[in-house]
Amino acid sequence: MGQRDDRLHVNITVADHEVEVRATGEVDIATVAAFRSALWAAPARPVLRLDLSGVRLLSAAGVRALVAAHLRVRAQGGELVLVRPDPVVERVLRATGLHRVIPIVDPCADRELVPC
Repeated sequence: MGQRDDRLHVNITVADHEVEVRATGEVDIATVAAFRSALWAAPARPVLRLDLSGVRLLSAAGVRALVAAHLRVRAQGGELVLVRPDPVVERVLRATGLHRVIPIVDPCADRELVPC
């Protein structure tokens, strides 16, 4: 399952206990609706893994979408986890303090998740 915009591509992979959403491109005012729709389309699972390694821009609109997704997933009893954000995106997450609210992890070689 996936959604595509000229500047943003989102792919969703569903497993038994987690959903992985992989975003590639830019999350800004022009693409945030597609980004938000993809996050809302993800089925409820204990863990929603959002891979941001391919996102090269995260605007304030994108930050608001992440906060809303975090609150929604938590209300359903799950956890939103950000995976491998691009260094530019990670700076935005740290500047806004969002890294203290939503865990940022990096998969190790043995496939375990380790907090950054």
